[in-house]
Amino acid sequence: MKYRKIICLVSGILFMLSAFKVQKDNEVAIKEKLSDYGFFTGKLADLSPNEGVIPYQLNTPLFSDYAEKQRFVKLPLGTTAQFHPTEVFSFLQGTVLIKNFYYPLDAKDKSKGRRILETRLLIKQEEGWVALPYIWNEAQTEAYLEVAGDTKEVSWKDEKGKKQVLEYTIPNVNQCKGCHLKQGKMTPIGLVARQLNGNFPYKEGEENQLLKWQKLGILANLPELAQVSQVPVWADANSGDLNSRARAWLDINCAFCHNPQGAASTSGLFLEYYQNNPTALGIFKTPVAAGKGSGNRQFDIVPAQPDKSILVYRIESNDPSEMMPEIGRKIVHKEGVALIREWIKQMK
Repeated sequence: MKYRKIICLVSGILFMLSAFKVQKDNEVAIKEKLSDYGFFTGKLADLSPNEGVIPYQLNTPLFSDYAEKQRFVKLPLGTTAQFHPTEVFSFLQGTVLIKNFYYPLDAKDKSKGRRILETRLLIKQEEGWVALPYIWNEAQTEAYLEVAGDTKEVSWKDEKGKKQVLEYTIPNVNQCKGCHLKQGKMTPIGLVARQLNGNFPYKEGEENQLLKWQKLGILANLPELAQVSQVPVWADANSGDLNSRARAWLDINCAFCHNPQGAASTSGLFLEYYQNNPTALGIFKTPVAAGKGSGNRQFDIVPAQPDKSILVYRIESNDPSEMMPEIGRKIVHKEGVALIREWIKQMK
């Protein structure tokens, strides 16, 4: 553990030296404090976006130990994102994605306030996307760049009124690559048509996000909305059937690695939303190298039998050597596991 901390510290120093280099045209200058970017106006913790900073949300977001998220995107003035039907939209250098992680003090009564723990930036620089973690102070007045990450104890009351306590992990810059690497390059995950094709409660009124981006002039080549795919809200049975909601959950929570270009490409288990090969999806597929992570089960998915499926075993495990995803969570997403269990139960 001591050597790991030393490695993270050295990596952080090297990153800082490279980050604070001479700024080139169209590059975003790396700041030590979140407030220095000017993304927000007024009290920083209110996260009130400045002009040109656009809020957005995903239909089915990644589970992060029950943390809630507030997302924004800022494009360089006069530029547009390029629509793609299935892949992440293409953004020009200077684009910044801003993701804030927080816990309501009381999930049943959010008027009691919240605690923001971190803000992660993804900045499109000349060399590609760069991840930067900013950690909020206890006073909730500022967030500071901390490339080595950190651990913070957080407590809150859940929707049942029960107090929860968690050692929340803020990843270092190298760990960010664990989720965001595709074909060896850092890339965003959620900024795809199927996730953004949904309504957002803007100050001006609720509106479809893709249409809003087109109206704002920050999205090019958007086809007719009826031609654009859409993933449901995993927890809302009214938004889609069981299969589509389970596939949406797997797509955002697993497929960033489990795809042919991802970190788990050699596993042969591919969980993208559009995957239609039953074997690649895990049905009666034997694992390549799961080790004890198989839980002595033979196949990734056994139709109608979740308790014999390795996939279920790994997403409901908390053992660091077995659990999936490997990073980004410390506790089990009970509701997500229940969804996948029911999905497998219904398979024939």
